[in-house]
Amino acid sequence: MGFRPLHDRVLVRRIDAEEKSAGGIIIPDTAKEKPQQGEVISVGPGARDDQGNLITPDVKAGDIILFGKWSGTEVKIDGEELLIMKESDIFGIIEGGSTAQKAA
Repeated sequence: MGFRPLHDRVLVRRIDAEEKSAGGIIIPDTAKEKPQQGEVISVGPGARDDQGNLITPDVKAGDIILFGKWSGTEVKIDGEELLIMKESDIFGIIEGGSTAQKAA
């Protein structure tokens, strides 16, 4: 099943946090915070301004992004837990973090 967000919404897959702390201590699942980084899976066409002009999103599929701790709505699509959020909930794109760039 495919999914395409509407308007200025973005579908994101969380990127799991490290299992160990910087000092090498293994962090149990119950003590981990939810990751605030994710990979953009799909992006809507964009929002419209007051004149009806389409404002294209700044993010694209494959971008690695940073977002707020409580951003988005958790959904389950094809058995995978994903987030849907507005583009305005995204703090920024992590440069050099695109999956397309990693494959090259």
